[in-house]
Amino acid sequence: MSIEVKISKKRIPYKTAMLYLNKRVEEVKSDKNRELLWILEHPITYTAGVSFNKKEIIDKKIKIVKSNRGGKITLHNPGQKIVYFVINLNKRKKDIRKLINSIEKSIIQFLENYKIKAKNDEKNIGIWVKDKKIAAIGIRVSRWVAYHGCSINISNNLNQYLKIIPCGLDNKKVTSISKLIDIKPKNFENNLANIFIKNINNI
Repeated sequence: MSIEVKISKKRIPYKTAMLYLNKRVEEVKSDKNRELLWILEHPITYTAGVSFNKKEIIDKKIKIVKSNRGGKITLHNPGQKIVYFVINLNKRKKDIRKLINSIEKSIIQFLENYKIKAKNDEKNIGIWVKDKKIAAIGIRVSRWVAYHGCSINISNNLNQYLKIIPCGLDNKKVTSISKLIDIKPKNFENNLANIFIKNINNI
């Protein structure tokens, strides 16, 4: 199955991205368009998934954008890569766990390129390096079309996480690739997309 790969060099406002994503979901449901994998960055945006709690907002001055994805409150900011997708599980295996596993596997394989050993956690969704979270995952499924995706901290400002309790985990910290290996990865988007496509196509 052919998945369209879209890589945006300019930062895309969160609401603009959601309009595009939701439109593609409806098109995929009705077989009017291909599945999608979209890599991009957002300006500073705090988003709240369907299970967030207001107690997770530490700085009450920040603006929260509500999202229909799964999960709690998180941060998107420059230097963090977002991988959105629209995947039609009607034409694959109708297995949400297998989809999440493919996302986790893709992030872990991508991090291996930088000799970073990462893992998933059955209790706390996302990807972890020791006890620090480096990638968040949040998806939604409608009529077996899965969408939203994941965020990977590449070289973003981690201090901006201090305004929230990210993903509702007040005893966990966050990290990034540049924090771990002291370099800023560049021109990796095509490689990242290829890793995701390979694993998604195995569902």
